[in-house]
Amino acid sequence: MRFLGPKAKLCRKYRANLFGTAKYTKILEKRPGKPGQHGSKTKFGKLSEFGSQLFEKNKARFLFGISERQFKNYVLKAQQTKGETGDTLLRMLEMRLDNVIYISQFAVTRVQARQMVSHGHFMLNGRRVDVPSIQVRPGDKIEIRPKVKTSPLYAGLDKLKDFAPKWVKVDLKKISLEVLASPEKDELEKSVDIQAIVEFYSR
Repeated sequence: MRFLGPKAKLCRKYRANLFGTAKYTKILEKRPGKPGQHGSKTKFGKLSEFGSQLFEKNKARFLFGISERQFKNYVLKAQQTKGETGDTLLRMLEMRLDNVIYISQFAVTRVQARQMVSHGHFMLNGRRVDVPSIQVRPGDKIEIRPKVKTSPLYAGLDKLKDFAPKWVKVDLKKISLEVLASPEKDELEKSVDIQAIVEFYSR
């Protein structure tokens, strides 16, 4: 199950803005301590090796908004794929359709991107899709359905500056993108300790 509880408390627990919205960054700046009644006066204790691995695994799971079962399946698939398991795992997470919609700035958060995809707002290679976990590939073209292009959700995108990584080519005016390549190692998510996650599942 995805997390449905207090998001601010979760961000404070994992010391990261897990949901992308600016208000959580402000909360972390104002209240950097542990969540709870006496959290602001309590320092984060040193975790055991297992605790650190569990911490990083959960942080990554909440960051990409996927369930425990989904995350474990990604890890198992990464372990069976040639190359470094950690990089492969992150690359699969980065190349989820909902994440690509998010990094292209069509959505403010990954949660919103997942909802947009689930509601069938986008077409992948000319076909309407509604599965957020679809893995995109180099050469894939994603565009908004004409029916929802005028939705207030997408107003003002043409005025944004393109901050998308170089592995995707984004057109903010047309609300479309093309996947040019798989992300390089230096383009993968850097806020999680991927080696700790690999070690957690290698026990």
